[in-house]
Amino acid sequence: MKDTRRTRTVLGVLLVAALAMITVDYRGGDHSPLSGLRSVGAAVFGPVERASASVVRPVGGTFDAITDAPGEKRRADRLARDNQRLREQLRSNRLDQDRSAQLQRLLGTAGMGGYKILAAQVISAGQGFEDTVTIDVGSRSGVRPDMTVMSADGLVGRVTRVGPATSTVLLATDQTSSVGSRLEDSKEIGIVQGSGRRGLGGGATPLRFQLLDAAAPMRVGQRLVTLGSQGERPYVPGVPIGTVERIDASSTGLTRTAYVKPFVHFTSLDVVAVVVAPPKTDPRDAVLPAKPPPPPSPSPTPSPSGSPGGKKKKGKKGPKTEAGGTATPSANPSSGG
Repeated sequence: MKDTRRTRTVLGVLLVAALAMITVDYRGGDHSPLSGLRSVGAAVFGPVERASASVVRPVGGTFDAITDAPGEKRRADRLARDNQRLREQLRSNRLDQDRSAQLQRLLGTAGMGGYKILAAQVISAGQGFEDTVTIDVGSRSGVRPDMTVMSADGLVGRVTRVGPATSTVLLATDQTSSVGSRLEDSKEIGIVQGSGRRGLGGGATPLRFQLLDAAAPMRVGQRLVTLGSQGERPYVPGVPIGTVERIDASSTGLTRTAYVKPFVHFTSLDVVAVVVAPPKTDPRDAVLPAKPPPPPSPSPTPSPSGSPGGKKKKGKKGPKTEAGGTATPSANPSSGG
């Protein structure tokens, strides 16, 4: 179509007419004089519009999905990272709460014994033949070889090797470990030795206690603490060790042997402490946990008749029922003659 003066005139007239019709229809509202024409237009062009929309809509949706796919993947990845971070925070908070509780108990135990301690965390376990763990403090923190290591429950072991930032601890369950020990109450002394592999092969009693005086009294349930070493190394006095669970029945020899269940769970060590300064005085048994109360003794059960002798009276009435023909030891002995 050529762009001529007539064409432009016709186009201008049509635009003016269209604007006029739109204005009249808009101002007329529901009573517009062009409402009939509008209905005819809707009836004619409505199906065409719906058909074209049904064709274009899937194409547009596919195009939108293609164009939005990278953004959706980024959002999904971001949500996954956020969820992972939240899970890690929750797990870290639970661990922090647990370690905080362990540290509070550890400080309480050290305070009762008068020990100056350096808190540490077990970061790995030894893989060789020795029962050892590695802790996250070393010479930079003031740790030296042959220092006592304890937990909130009791004796863990002693430091054997020291690096700048880590240290190796030989556990009390190691076969080469020997700890001077003392029984509570009686104050009898002896040596506690380990059975190896954190006591996994020794069941609940991975420690052996050899009482030096074979004639000295010893009973199941007695508890032991460290006796202490000369110069307070490698062991400071008064650290709880465990409870006597079984005593060797053998009475021969110069010593007696008992099997000890330790207070410390060596397979789940986490927060521990290195004793960097010994107590001013021997705490003796002060650090031992309080003994559990004895179980209540059973009360006597009353008889059904309300009298302690009710059953005996019922038994005595048996011989008087002669009609039943019951022979009892209380029958007249002359009747057999």
